[in-house]
Amino acid sequence: MQTVWVEKYRPRKLSDVVGQKAIVERLSSYVRTRSMPHMLFAGPAGIGKTTCAISLARELYGQGWRDNLIELNASDERGIDIVRGKIKDFARAATIDQQEFKIIFLDEADSLTSDAQAALRRTMERYTATCRFILSCNYSSKIIEPIQSRCAVFRFKPLLEDDVKEYLTRIASGENLDLRQDGVDAITSIALGDLRKATNILQVAASACDVIDQDAVYESTESMRPSEVDELLKIALKGNFTGARSKLDDLMVRHGLSGEDIVRGIHRAVFDLPLEEQAKIRLVDRVGEAEFRLVSGSSERIQLEALLAHFANEGAAASRKGSR
Repeated sequence: MQTVWVEKYRPRKLSDVVGQKAIVERLSSYVRTRSMPHMLFAGPAGIGKTTCAISLARELYGQGWRDNLIELNASDERGIDIVRGKIKDFARAATIDQQEFKIIFLDEADSLTSDAQAALRRTMERYTATCRFILSCNYSSKIIEPIQSRCAVFRFKPLLEDDVKEYLTRIASGENLDLRQDGVDAITSIALGDLRKATNILQVAASACDVIDQDAVYESTESMRPSEVDELLKIALKGNFTGARSKLDDLMVRHGLSGEDIVRGIHRAVFDLPLEEQAKIRLVDRVGEAEFRLVSGSSERIQLEALLAHFANEGAAASRKGSR
């Protein structure tokens, strides 16, 4: 079975973490002083929250890091029982190898129920002498205020394109891949700052194609090309609603994309359209409404066709205005 590259190329030291320099510097200072507070890592998926927590434990405890770190995923065990049971038992147990404290890393902590978070805040306060908590979440607003006030908050940002490209090039070199520049650009465009997603896309493309270029990336991931979205919107803006509808059918059948995927692609393309600012504002408002209705369970076909109808109307209005 092929090795999962996400784990194979995961940084082992804090200094190897990609794209989070300011956060790495703060965490490194904790390693030097061998003292740290409870911490809350907040930010989108795939940008280094788990990697930073594990790398911190590695540098604090050396070879014995596994004995002094427990990693739990709150999305699997979200109830109050996990706090009163497994977390509490580990927190009050003595440290290994006479370490100052142990670490409890709670991933996806924003999935914890309110009761579980209320129980957790007391556990964090009571066992500070023997353990530290690192909570990781996508949305810090879902963590109750008493827990946030007990933690040093670290806000992780999506990775820059240059950081993602550098990391992909490093993997390509290590795996002897024929990775072309347009392939790197395509992966970066799809990943949107998510390094885990970028690595997985690269591995999928490498397993399917010997040469990893733009075509290989889009074909192996069944993703919609930005050029296809541009073409769809240009047809609609010309007032050709029937042609835009046919193009939409082609995209949905060929790629098997969900309505939400297509709406997100349209949203990214709106800002590059040759329209006035007020027209873009109206269209973005309609895109947001269509996305909300899709999430609420409305028909994908009806909502997407209604959205294209608005683009056709805006295109027709712009044409009439230009002909005056």
